[in-house]
Amino acid sequence: MLDAMSMDQLRTFIAAADEGSFSAAGRKLRRAQSVVSTTLANLEQQVGFALFDRTGRYPQLTEAGRALLEQARQAAAGMDAFKAKARTLAEGLEPELAVAVDVMFPIATLTAAVQSFHRAFPGTPLRLYVEALGAVVQPLVEGHCRVAIIGSLPEIPSGCASEFLLSVAAVAVVAPGHPLAAVATPVSQQEAGKHVQLVLTDRSSLTAGRNFGVMSPQTWRLADLGAKHAFLRAGLGWGYMPLHMVDDDLRTGKLVRIALEPHAALGPGFSMHAIHMKDHPPGPAGRWFVNRLKLA
Repeated sequence: MLDAMSMDQLRTFIAAADEGSFSAAGRKLRRAQSVVSTTLANLEQQVGFALFDRTGRYPQLTEAGRALLEQARQAAAGMDAFKAKARTLAEGLEPELAVAVDVMFPIATLTAAVQSFHRAFPGTPLRLYVEALGAVVQPLVEGHCRVAIIGSLPEIPSGCASEFLLSVAAVAVVAPGHPLAAVATPVSQQEAGKHVQLVLTDRSSLTAGRNFGVMSPQTWRLADLGAKHAFLRAGLGWGYMPLHMVDDDLRTGKLVRIALEPHAALGPGFSMHAIHMKDHPPGPAGRWFVNRLKLA
């Protein structure tokens, strides 16, 4: 009986456990509830015990069901990896490589990787999207690029595999004539909230209405990191910038670093990750490019 178990049954089992009801699992899998119920009943008959307690309003995993759920996840993930690897091998070298890159990624590292890529793959065109926050992820989920390099968006979208690349230091800065430049450190959240904070936003709908690292109720939102940099130097507000972009300004006194009171929403920098859809990993050129980006 167990030899007849199918991957479809395991995926249905996982969906029912995750969604909390057979009807919700049916909507996720685009199947009728009756099909989900029948599939799970057949699976339970094959394993020889109940996976769900159906006595309540909503089905609940039995103790045995909970014990098997993680194994089912591992089996499904293994099959996904197998199919993705097979697809990659069948495709061979990509005819073109499209990559979305977070605007916070160090430009010198990116430039060096692009130069090396052109030497290694002269016949493979490289197309780059340089964006921020959700706009880095959107080309990936919409199928316009194979790899996305994210950092300013602190979440890995579902359905994506991720690997760490490098860390990017970030600092809070103001112009030397800005009032916060004269405030004793650490600057409290209350004090920082009295002044305009320059905040990077994006051109996608994925992060609409959400804030990342915002401390002040007074914000100016900019979609371009270069414009934010210029506004900071002009004394129009305070904000966080990647250290590699303002290092010269700090040395020459065009910007001043301020130490802010620790805040849960703000960290000392960005953790850069390369992500791809689990069912569509990068091919040889994409894999080479991701590995090259790690050589900071």
